[in-house]
Amino acid sequence: MSNIKSSSEQTYPLSNNTNGVPVISLIVAASENLAIGRKGQMPWHISQDMKYFKKITSGGIIIMGRKTWESLGCKALPDRRNIIVSRNLKIEDLCKENIPDNCHINNNSCVGIEVAKSLDEAINAAAEAKEIFIIGGGEIYKQAINIANRIYLTKVYTTVDDAETFFPVIDEGIWKEISCSDRFTDEKSGYDFEFKIYEKHSSNFIRKRQFQ
Repeated sequence: MSNIKSSSEQTYPLSNNTNGVPVISLIVAASENLAIGRKGQMPWHISQDMKYFKKITSGGIIIMGRKTWESLGCKALPDRRNIIVSRNLKIEDLCKENIPDNCHINNNSCVGIEVAKSLDEAINAAAEAKEIFIIGGGEIYKQAINIANRIYLTKVYTTVDDAETFFPVIDEGIWKEISCSDRFTDEKSGYDFEFKIYEKHSSNFIRKRQFQ
């Protein structure tokens, strides 16, 4: 496996999208017991992880559930196309009262924000992308892990006993760790963490999926 020498250097071989079908990637920070959320927020704040997340996803398309959207303060992440999966909410609900005067709501989108009624609809809406990033939360990860090709995991070396949201188990029979960084320590929180990347074994890489 290759090493990531710092949070900003990546020297790993990644598989590209094939036949024009996007690579679907999950990006997540999880504890040793796979906790990812507590009281609607991440159980930690690790500056290097935030920078890593921004570096990986900037300029791309991110898909999230409604609770993840709310945890972001109902604000779109800049320099990214934001798609929120919600069966019931409309773009007016998600933007609440913060819709800019120059925003023309059309086709359920506004200022880099779009709404899809299902994960499939969100992925189909991003079918032209080379890589799609799914950023949470727990239910969306559960739905997506079987069709995903790649996982960007920030492993945080702690156990969160009172967590409410968890990432699915990464089955080593399906997923192969292709890269692991050095182990870092966050100065403020004191947590140790690593950046890991998984891809599905070659026999599982091509998804049996059709985009409409």
